[in-house]
Amino acid sequence: MAIAKSLAAGFPLSAVTGRAEVMDAPAPGEIGGTYGGNPVACAAALQVIDIMKEEALPERANWIGSVLTGRLKEMQEKYPVIGDVRGLGAMIAIELVNDRKTKEPAKEITSRLTAECYKRGLIFLSAGIYSNVLRFLMPLVITESELNQAADILETSLQEVCGS
Repeated sequence: MAIAKSLAAGFPLSAVTGRAEVMDAPAPGEIGGTYGGNPVACAAALQVIDIMKEEALPERANWIGSVLTGRLKEMQEKYPVIGDVRGLGAMIAIELVNDRKTKEPAKEITSRLTAECYKRGLIFLSAGIYSNVLRFLMPLVITESELNQAADILETSLQEVCGS
């Protein structure tokens, strides 16, 4: 598994993890990379790992995912445009479709929804090969109040764009 992004709190660093028999196969020096081994980035990564443990951030990610997925599933029942709610932990997305049976991507609705959310103070970037997926990228230290406020903005925006 390749790991990067926030691993070192903004310093360029990546890591590769895997089963021992795979990771032990190359001899020292056989694997290298641009973002491997910088001493300052490694020190930052150690601090990030300590903070993740101290603040129980992996558990927090699961809690965020549970709360948000619950809210999104409720919205999915009200708004047929939400074709799928998916994710793992706090990494969640909704796929917007014109028709749930055909799964035709709702690119225009997605664009209008992101604009409506933006007007209300919630920023989304569309994703997916058809630009019809909204990814939720909140910090793991988000408060319950902030998480609910974001979900409320999304729902109000869905009402505005889709009716109901």
